[in-house]
Amino acid sequence: MPVAIITGASKGLGRALAEALAAQGWDLVLDARNARVLGEAARAVSARGTRVEALPGDVTDAGHRAGLVAAARRLGGVDLLVHNASALGAEPLVRLAELPLEGLRRALEVNTVAALGLVQEALPALREAERGAVITVSSDAAVEAYETWGGYGASKAALDHLAAVLAREEPGLRVWAVDPGDMDTDLYAAAVPDDDAPRPAPKEVVPAFLRLLAKRPASGRYSASALLEER
Repeated sequence: MPVAIITGASKGLGRALAEALAAQGWDLVLDARNARVLGEAARAVSARGTRVEALPGDVTDAGHRAGLVAAARRLGGVDLLVHNASALGAEPLVRLAELPLEGLRRALEVNTVAALGLVQEALPALREAERGAVITVSSDAAVEAYETWGGYGASKAALDHLAAVLAREEPGLRVWAVDPGDMDTDLYAAAVPDDDAPRPAPKEVVPAFLRLLAKRPASGRYSASALLEER
């Protein structure tokens, strides 16, 4: 069975994607900081009959990243790496004039530096895989200038560029940066708590990711909305 590592998998998009991949027979290594919530998610996912390793920890910790890859190798290798873990930099979001620099550093460490660190750790296994792929979860804030989204957007823009360069440097892999669009998640609620406009649930966006894995288009940046329109 193919094996995927998914970070930020205890809830939201990460959990929804884990459940969908489990339904397709993938074995999974799941990461999140909250051990209790991650355990609940892992039990729900494993009920679908797949093997699941749940490793609570912080993706900015090199030892934790090594543990995720080691767990995937025990399951058979690394066919897919999904960097979904994200930090906002400030909760709720604030304008750049008020953005704590430590918050910006945290956003960059989680959203960008840790993503590259995990890719570096997993690259040998990804290269060995027959259809190795990397998915980085992006944001429209990476390409649009929205007030208060500057720090988060900058970290995602940097992540997009790393993904684009990785695709050039590793032509044997598929490397996709995916903008899922606004979703009804705890992350968005923390970012803009006063915005109660209706948004799609993460499970409604997951088919876009599954389409990438099924069709395997060229490496690049994709929006979930465009992928869903192609169905």
